[in-house]
Amino acid sequence: MQTVNEALEKLERSKFRSGFRLTEKDREYLKEKGPDVIRRHAEDFVRQKLAPSEPLNDGKQTPMRGHPVFRAMHATACCCRGCLSKWYKVPQHRELTPDEQSRIVNLLMAWLEKEDPEFRSM
Repeated sequence: MQTVNEALEKLERSKFRSGFRLTEKDREYLKEKGPDVIRRHAEDFVRQKLAPSEPLNDGKQTPMRGHPVFRAMHATACCCRGCLSKWYKVPQHRELTPDEQSRIVNLLMAWLEKEDPEFRSM
């Protein structure tokens, strides 16, 4: 099993995944809401969009923008079950365990913290 840092390093080597960056609006939202609220949002998005065994509109369920966590989901290849399977060997067609959901949220939060140093220090 890879660590969060190992996953982030691997993602940086992908031209597509490494191209995602937070917008100024994303940064303002992170500052306004703070890490606790953003973590709850990430937990909700993972539970709704990734955790079901057959997510609704899988492969298209995560918008590219509209929330910093959505951008993080694409940057970390946690946007759909296909990407989770390809990048992290998470089996498709079964519900994600609470531990898997937690690990995904931790990766999303780590990416957000890496992208916005001010968010990290909150």
